[in-house]
Amino acid sequence: MGRIEEVMSPQEVLAEANKLKEAGNEAFKKENYEDAMDCYTKAIDVAVDMENKEKSVYYKNRAAVYLKLDEFESAVFDCNASLELLPNDPKALFRRCQAYEQLGKIDLAYADAKQVHNLDPKNKAVEPVLVRLHKAVQQKLSEMAQTSNKVKNMFDIVFDIEADTDKREKAADNLIVLAREKAGAELLFKDGVVAKISRLLKIEKNRKIRLSCVRVFGELARKDIDRAKSILVDAGVPFFMDALNSKDEEMVNAASYSIQCLLDSISRFDLVKRWNEKRKDQKRMKNDERKQMRRDEEARQQVMKENAKELNAMMHVVTYNTVSRTITGQARDALLNLIMTNCTWDRMNWAEKMLKTDAYYRLMEVASELSHYKHESAMEITDSTNTIAGICFGHLYDQMWDDSRRNDLIEKVDEYSKEKLLDPGLESKVRITTAITTLLKHSPDLGNSQLTKEGFLQMLLAMAQSEEYIEQLVASEALIAATAKKKDANAIISQGMDILKALYKSKNDHIKVRALVGMCKLGSSGGHDASIKPLADGSSEKLAEACRRFMINPSKDKDLRKWAAEGLAFLTLDADVKEKLVEDEPAIRALIELGKTGSQDVMYGVITVLVNLTNSYDKQEITEEMIQLAKFAKHHVPTEHELDDPDFVDKRIFTLCQYGATSALVALSKTESKNMKELIARVINAFCKHQENRGLVVQQGGSKALVPIALDCTEKGQRAAAQALARIGITQDPTIAFPGQRSCDVVRPISKLLKDEASSIENFEALMALGNLALVNEATRGRMMKETDVIMAIEGYMYEDHVMLRRAAVQCYLNLCQSPVQVKRCEGNNDKVKYLVLLCGDPDDPEVVKAAAGSLAMLTSQSSKVCQKVYESSQWEECFLNLLANTDYEITFRGVVIVDNMTQAGKEVADTLYDGKIMDVLQALIMKAKLDEGNFEKNSLLQKIRPICEHALNLAYEMKVIKTYTEAVKEDEDDETIEPWQHHPKST
Repeated sequence: MGRIEEVMSPQEVLAEANKLKEAGNEAFKKENYEDAMDCYTKAIDVAVDMENKEKSVYYKNRAAVYLKLDEFESAVFDCNASLELLPNDPKALFRRCQAYEQLGKIDLAYADAKQVHNLDPKNKAVEPVLVRLHKAVQQKLSEMAQTSNKVKNMFDIVFDIEADTDKREKAADNLIVLAREKAGAELLFKDGVVAKISRLLKIEKNRKIRLSCVRVFGELARKDIDRAKSILVDAGVPFFMDALNSKDEEMVNAASYSIQCLLDSISRFDLVKRWNEKRKDQKRMKNDERKQMRRDEEARQQVMKENAKELNAMMHVVTYNTVSRTITGQARDALLNLIMTNCTWDRMNWAEKMLKTDAYYRLMEVASELSHYKHESAMEITDSTNTIAGICFGHLYDQMWDDSRRNDLIEKVDEYSKEKLLDPGLESKVRITTAITTLLKHSPDLGNSQLTKEGFLQMLLAMAQSEEYIEQLVASEALIAATAKKKDANAIISQGMDILKALYKSKNDHIKVRALVGMCKLGSSGGHDASIKPLADGSSEKLAEACRRFMINPSKDKDLRKWAAEGLAFLTLDADVKEKLVEDEPAIRALIELGKTGSQDVMYGVITVLVNLTNSYDKQEITEEMIQLAKFAKHHVPTEHELDDPDFVDKRIFTLCQYGATSALVALSKTESKNMKELIARVINAFCKHQENRGLVVQQGGSKALVPIALDCTEKGQRAAAQALARIGITQDPTIAFPGQRSCDVVRPISKLLKDEASSIENFEALMALGNLALVNEATRGRMMKETDVIMAIEGYMYEDHVMLRRAAVQCYLNLCQSPVQVKRCEGNNDKVKYLVLLCGDPDDPEVVKAAAGSLAMLTSQSSKVCQKVYESSQWEECFLNLLANTDYEITFRGVVIVDNMTQAGKEVADTLYDGKIMDVLQALIMKAKLDEGNFEKNSLLQKIRPICEHALNLAYEMKVIKTYTEAVKEDEDDETIEPWQHHPKST
């Protein structure tokens, strides 16, 4: 039977809703905003069918909560809902006005404020707001008038085909600058720049002007949903596809950026983007943050639902054009990158949506293309297209979070495979083999699902023995890719080694080098285990020498050198090969030059060789207990080669760094593959382990490449990149290593090393680097304060038992005390100043005392409130005496500065300060400095201490807090004077 729900009468609904409203009001008064939010939301839910004045009150009350929580867009939404029920309500209008002002919508805020004033002229609260907004509106109108003139002038120049070319190019560049400004973007949009640019680009031939115009679209669309939708309607997706269809890398990037801006704006990606970092560590998120994140996610889902037609259309256009025979290879790569960017569930969820289309079939078509085999329906591709397509499949497969969806994707791939396998023609065999090879390289699980099909491996072996060049070529590549797993390698060693040897004897270098790589891969199946040698002794060195000949020969094309690098990638698992290779300067330099091309197809070989040479791979720690257990269970125990000892590894690292290996890694770091970026971060981190190499890493662009890796990579990759950045930040000048905005950008990644799961050395390096960064500028210090978990982590390490960690944390804190924001934090209702005072009395670590005293010196110089808070510690005098009487004059200097600052804070603070031994110690320091003047070599610090002590005492004397010796003696004599005897009064 169905459940019978109790139906409330309208009166009961109103009573229940009002009860919740009153509870919300009480919570609001107590500043329990989350509770108030819950109450008002429940009241709205209860009164869902009501359309009256009371419901409008619930909305505007919740808007007040949103204002307190700085959620201004939500406040506007609730005010709008309230005004729909009760138009011209002054409170709702005023709250919407406040929200609009915070959102920067000054004209709308001013309109609401005027309306409130008209409705309620006696409302004094709105008067100062109205005055302030009037000034802001006038200023905005003035700026817009100036901007409007600029826009008109630029329009006249840019869109005049016959105008001077230099002037037109400069004006087009200025349009980009204007589009980045809010007022400029609004004016450009109102003046019809979209339609004008669309018309211009149909006839414009100047490359720079075309590029600037496309970039203007990207800036206009960024973070504004209305403008983005209008651009999509007026210009249309085909416009951007035409712009994308170019061999000019800058133009392709600009068009791709514009398309992404359109997608992000129309889907309101900004609503969830701000939570991406916090979502990774939800344990640290507060309840109100979790609730707000959920609200933002729901709001975005609603926006995406409303704009589904536009968003789906863009997805279909992008995926459809991946197989277009009329676009350039660069444009095809850009489309694949767009698919990778938007395939994730929290972005556009294309991975799942594409299952309902033929997009995966089209991607398999791209993955099956070969640059050196042109058939009738061949597409134009770059050297990197095949690699990018494989990486794209890897990303898409990773987004399938359950078996059902993975099976759906495998079925899509199966459809393509079955179609090609049923066709006995040469083209079909070559294409399916190439496609599966691509999958095996970059999405092994997906590739293995096709490799295990009955007879496929036998087909590869048959193709390898064919007389047809292209069959030999693709089959040898497939055999190489198929040996990723040891069991496959064993099978091919038994069946295919003779075939590979026969192929190696080919007169065609392209066949020969692939056969060579196949033998290299089979010969390295033992990995780093020195006790396993699949091939005879000396074979690995001979194979390496063969690869070297291909590598260093300048007459060989890049494809041959790429395959030679891949062969070395497998062989350098052998420590003997590592040592021989690193001593071969021509081979190493040839490898680095290959990496500098930045081509995606050389990435695997170059990076893997460098990882192996620097031993930057994960190594399982083998304990004696594990060895004994393995022997007992009759399992094999891996053996490390003696040439992989730390001394040999360090020598190889220094050699590679000197040869400029960092520059090759920087060129290759633009990849979308997170796994490859992780390997790059590991190698650069290995370089940065040694202080002598860090300058070279910065010089060759390593620090710039590390920042994006530290922000977007695998967890291990982010950690390696962050540690490398921290190491650079410790010993290199941060203003040089991280110029401009980059000094702010590195704060977040480096601070990840402060988490509990990081090692102590990583904690220490992060604290040291952040301490140096805090010296750069106020913007960097502000970023560290804004990221509350960063400053809280630093403060947490100030309580650490580990001496070095605590010292580094206090020193970092010292540098942050230059910031006015930090001063405000210390003025608050907390024990921060109290703890600094206590640290000044630390008996064990003079460096901690020095840093704590420096912090107090800075804080007391900026805030009299901090001076008063010093007395919250009952041991303040003992701690101060520890500073003033310290044998280290640097500590003493900081101590007297603190005393001088507190004296300047006023008589109330100074009275307590000098009511003890502080004055005596200051006088003793003055005397000590006077005596030091007679020495041959004066102590410069002691001479600096003297004037500060004298200034503090003179100031205290002027405030009549202390007296001179003469005045004190005279006062004592006055106190001791015996008054004359007074006779007893006589009775009258």
